[in-house]
Amino acid sequence: MTSSPSGPGWYPWLKAAVFGLLAWNTAVYVFTGTASEALDSVAWLTLLVAFELETGFRGRFAEGRAAGVLRAVRLAAAMALVAAGIGYVRAGEWLDASNMGLWVAVVALLELEVRYPAAVAARRRQFTAVAVTLYSSLATLVLVWAWQGEWFDAYDAALWLVAFATIEVDVLRIPLGALAGRDART
Repeated sequence: MTSSPSGPGWYPWLKAAVFGLLAWNTAVYVFTGTASEALDSVAWLTLLVAFELETGFRGRFAEGRAAGVLRAVRLAAAMALVAAGIGYVRAGEWLDASNMGLWVAVVALLELEVRYPAAVAARRRQFTAVAVTLYSSLATLVLVWAWQGEWFDAYDAALWLVAFATIEVDVLRIPLGALAGRDART
């Protein structure tokens, strides 16, 4: 896991813990969930790891053969998401289908932030408004799952929000030291 350039020492540990918990959740869905849940969870975890490899580790995976492999992995994961989405719709699992659609929109937004930073910076207010809307909608789904008594789904969805918050911190280079009330240079 990479950390924010100005991130405190605990930040890499937080990211490692979140990744570990997401891997555990994926195993739970693979062994106890529906086929759509298993496919969905494996695909998203794969995309998260691929994104982390592509944007972190000082760009070692962003060029050459590694980049081609990552693109192939991302394409396979995207196809798995399409299959899982079809499965959710066919089973009438609209909450899961809505969740997936919102996450696809979040990933599209992140892709724009990574690939076109100047264009995003020129329209920062609009991108921030879209991000707030998407993340608020996803947080609402966490509450809906909890209200329905689907505690594992609520916990999993909340954990994914934390995971993507760490990605946003890295992509936008948010100085965590400043957020914690400390000088970001320390």
